[in-house]
Amino acid sequence: MKKASANVARFLEESAERVPDVCAIRLPRGRNSAGDILYRELSFAELNNTTAAAAEIFREKGIGTGTRTLLMARPGWDLILAAFALFRIGAVPVAIDPGMGLGKFLRCVRKTRPEALVGIPLAIWSRRIFRKTFSSVKTTVAVGTKKFEKSLQEVRDAGRGSRRKIVKRKPEDLAAILFTSGSTGAAKGVRYTHGMFDAQRKIIRDFYKINTGEIDLPLLPIFALFNPALGMTTITPEMNPAKPATLDPEKIVRAIRQNGVTNSFGSPVLWRKIAEFCDSRGETLPQIRRILCAGIAVRPAVMSLLKKVLPNAEIHSPYGATENLPVADVTAETVVAETGALTLAGFGTCAGTIVPGNRVRIVATTNEILETFGATTNPKEKFRGFVVGEICVNGPTTTKSYDNDNSATRHAKIRDLADNSLWHRMGDLGYFDNKGRLWFLGRKVERVVTRAGTLYTEACEPVFDAHPAVFRSALIGIVAGDDVVPAMVFELRAGTPKSDHARILAELREIAAKCESTRDIKKFLIFPKKFPVDVRHNAKIHRLSIRKFYEKKFRSGAD
Repeated sequence: MKKASANVARFLEESAERVPDVCAIRLPRGRNSAGDILYRELSFAELNNTTAAAAEIFREKGIGTGTRTLLMARPGWDLILAAFALFRIGAVPVAIDPGMGLGKFLRCVRKTRPEALVGIPLAIWSRRIFRKTFSSVKTTVAVGTKKFEKSLQEVRDAGRGSRRKIVKRKPEDLAAILFTSGSTGAAKGVRYTHGMFDAQRKIIRDFYKINTGEIDLPLLPIFALFNPALGMTTITPEMNPAKPATLDPEKIVRAIRQNGVTNSFGSPVLWRKIAEFCDSRGETLPQIRRILCAGIAVRPAVMSLLKKVLPNAEIHSPYGATENLPVADVTAETVVAETGALTLAGFGTCAGTIVPGNRVRIVATTNEILETFGATTNPKEKFRGFVVGEICVNGPTTTKSYDNDNSATRHAKIRDLADNSLWHRMGDLGYFDNKGRLWFLGRKVERVVTRAGTLYTEACEPVFDAHPAVFRSALIGIVAGDDVVPAMVFELRAGTPKSDHARILAELREIAAKCESTRDIKKFLIFPKKFPVDVRHNAKIHRLSIRKFYEKKFRSGAD
């Protein structure tokens, strides 16, 4: 008996067979006189046929099974179309955040050595400018152009693409290379197999109880790729994906209401902005059934506000990483009723219960390579009465290696001799509470180790973020001779007058003195501009950049 193909492109084809006339994607194309958003719509059958046509064009250009293809398409229609077309022919999409900075982006391209480039004309043009970096690229296809749309129509009319079957793939075959954000180190290419994507789709569908026919508004573009496989309609949001923090909440709220959106994934920064907009107008969004809020830890105050403006929604904060997602999950109900108070008392942020299928363990904090588990990996460090260490996970979506980066792979993986499986070191610190819930204390590289002890970002920052004038805060360690001085740096809410700074700092010092996790911090600083953050979520703070800013400032003798 022949085994069925594991190619993830099959999910779109199945949706097209099951619900051919249901809308798969809506693309904004302007407004009418009443201000309503006008959309271009494609059904699942149309999306599948168009994807088959795009696959035929790619194939005719020389892209085939196993071809590493740098994907630089616009979020929404172009991204979904190109990704599933590449999956369909067994090619390997390579996704890199262009907003991580030109230098970092080009390093990722050189490391991956893509053989083809599918992207917008600007991406094709950049290949000509940086010839050495793109020297491995032999084939280019410009998408999102009138010429490409015309070619798609010609292939569809001729029925060429629909005649070919999806290329068969095994679960262990490489499906895509997705780069990490690089917010706390060098960005790394994570190797995803078709089997891992399959497992991730199943976990997301089953754990979050997502039903065919739901309507999703993805505020993180890459998550739109799950929708065709889940049978959800994708509403492309009116926002700049390269600068998500510039999102206009009015446009998002209008899209939610106009389309009856039931589901959305976005960072806490974006959902905080949307929730504050609704709350200021006394409005709610009762049609939403579920939101997944991730990228950074969600503060208790944000959870409370989301419950207020989303009265019928299940509000989830999944914990995970590009290398393994989702690992654990906590709901707004749990945060508001119980764990939020502990977060404000300096115990860290509750990541919640472990998602079924995953195994999680805490190992001793070290920067050394850990080949296997053993006595040296047992954690001994204590925090507020709990054993703390690095979070490690093993499950069906645990990726096994980084692309062309053996050193990073060795540092990030641990071999379990009991069953010969690989565990992933998350690079995060945490602990289990007495109820078996996982707690997150922050990134390992961002902890502050002093002579007096170790301070953790997630045990300190939420304590101060609750102050009404604080937009967000960052714990940093400033090197001073042979010691490290812990300091809290604050980004205040927009419009806070400078005349209030002294009073606010005095209040923050009082807060620090009352909490066991923060009482040893004596230096408090107000950042002169917005915090540097990651491009993907516009939420992860570049604490190391902030530390360098102040170390340079203090070396120069500035106050």
